[in-house]
Amino acid sequence: MKHKKPVLILLTAIAATIGGFLLASDHIDAPAVKNQTSDITDLYVFNGADTNHLVFLANTQGLLAPANTAAAAFDSNTLIQFSIDNNGDNVEDLVIQARYAGGKMNFYGPVKPTSTGTRSQLEGSMIASVDITPYGASSPTITTTASGIMVFAGPRDDPFFFDLNQYHAILAGTASGFNNPGSDAFAGTNVLSVAIEVPKSMLNSTGKINVWLTTRKKV
Repeated sequence: MKHKKPVLILLTAIAATIGGFLLASDHIDAPAVKNQTSDITDLYVFNGADTNHLVFLANTQGLLAPANTAAAAFDSNTLIQFSIDNNGDNVEDLVIQARYAGGKMNFYGPVKPTSTGTRSQLEGSMIASVDITPYGASSPTITTTASGIMVFAGPRDDPFFFDLNQYHAILAGTASGFNNPGSDAFAGTNVLSVAIEVPKSMLNSTGKINVWLTTRKKV
């Protein structure tokens, strides 16, 4: 019998609610994973075009210059995991996982995890798979399943806006606040994105959920 090898957590980011649009950002400030495939930049959770669906979006490998984006790639040893707490105890009740293999991004879940916390394994059966959209493609490659799940993986312009230089000036005491408009430190840079849209009925919740994002590597 084959055993699924556990993996260790590298980085965690933030929470969201089921009713609105929430995001969390973690650019540049994690030296242990900087310039690695496990480096998280953003987590987004929002209603789909069909408001009975919820979209989970993970951005990794931030600050990619256009000249370097085509060569950037997902790593088969890095597991991207959305953890979902649907009863308010801050423990994951469900996970959605994405793992790169054979030129495709494969998705698993939502499913109850075998273990919680800092260790995990691939859970359940693959529910969807999608080819990686190449950099510069005229349209994204999206897979839609019979159950209404939609998935995407590939490079995208970094949507996060932040005036990093002004922030540093505020910290240094040479500025009292942000400018309007500010200067986007991430303009012109790219990320590698993974997105999955699922019917809310699959999340076993009728109200608020907490969501956090982790990347995990094999030990």
